[in-house]
Amino acid sequence: MSPSHSARRTVRDVVFVDGVRTPFGKAGEKGIYAGTRADDLVVKCIRELMRRNPSLPAERIDEVAIAATTQTGDQGLTIGRTAALLAGLPRSVPGFAIDRMCAGAMTAVTTTASGIGFGAYDVVIAGGVEHMGNHPMGAGADPNPRFMSERLVDPAALNMGNTAENLHDRFPAITKARTDAYAASSQAKLATAYSNGQIQPDLVPVATMKPGQGWALNTTDEPPRPGTTVEDLAELRTPFRAHGRVTAGNAAGLNDGATAAVLASADAAEELGLPVKMRLVSYAFAGVEPEVMGIGPVPATEKALKNAGLGIEDIGLFEINEAFAVQVLSFLDHFGIADDDPRVNRYGGAIAVGHPLASSGVRLMNQLARQFEEDPTVHYGITTMCIGLGMGATVIWENPHHAAYESSTTEGAAA
Repeated sequence: MSPSHSARRTVRDVVFVDGVRTPFGKAGEKGIYAGTRADDLVVKCIRELMRRNPSLPAERIDEVAIAATTQTGDQGLTIGRTAALLAGLPRSVPGFAIDRMCAGAMTAVTTTASGIGFGAYDVVIAGGVEHMGNHPMGAGADPNPRFMSERLVDPAALNMGNTAENLHDRFPAITKARTDAYAASSQAKLATAYSNGQIQPDLVPVATMKPGQGWALNTTDEPPRPGTTVEDLAELRTPFRAHGRVTAGNAAGLNDGATAAVLASADAAEELGLPVKMRLVSYAFAGVEPEVMGIGPVPATEKALKNAGLGIEDIGLFEINEAFAVQVLSFLDHFGIADDDPRVNRYGGAIAVGHPLASSGVRLMNQLARQFEEDPTVHYGITTMCIGLGMGATVIWENPHHAAYESSTTEGAAA
């Protein structure tokens, strides 16, 4: 395409081409990724994306944005650039790092997507990594003492489990029985998705080596506990508060893993013969009180819907990150959606599969894209998550398999 002589720009359609992730592991010495570097997990994802999309020349990638919450050690040194070099991409391909805690990969996607819409990029790779075994949450952090001395935030805001208990306080209708029932359902839905082969296509096998044990090829997620019952969950202790409601069973665990996705302008995808799995409609981030950070997806979703000119009734699929069951249920209650609504987390969620902080946003997108393909009756879906220190993030996507897709993109281009 020859550049226009006009200085005026039009916003271009942005599409989600493909996404992959490593199997998620349990953080700690016994986890599958103990002894494995975080940046190597990202490299696996980038290389797999290139292998799966042979019509994409590596030199056409305009940016690599990789998120990590703890940007030190093997997650530091501008990991987007280092991972691109380690993956064998041309040295002409730039990269950068992002930190928005749990929404790191989601922010990597929206930030680079904005660049595509503006015309700065044609094709990008965006993703995230968190090796919580190598980098425990908050390790090495030095919160400014003013947070406490000036009471800028409740002390509980710095502990995510406490913020979940606070959410229970705010919404007493969300009982422990409800959160346990939701958690058991998440485990069951993930187990069903695995048995149906709906998770495996986007997993990158990762070979690991441990002293005394030799090599292993990891092809499935480590955290899931299929067969978990409500009775099992009722027995778990509540570590954040005596007689509390948040347990290890109704919250996401501490995990290791990486994700990455290819995004492109609609024109570039067509030129290069790349698949189109979703079209980005709108996105929004919002801030809330840090001590109830789990409510963040509510204002973010309201903002994203308003930006898109849509209502909650227009959304046919929801991929909500399950940091805590109470956080998901507060979202569902706000919008009048039943706990067991079939539109919500059809493959289960982070309570079962894990939540390696900065990587999870692209996992949500992978799952939504596959559900779009399976269900062309759905026109719009959302990926949404809460974020530590009191934020929420929501991205609205359009299903290219829906009958109205072509007309809506044509109208959007003409607008």
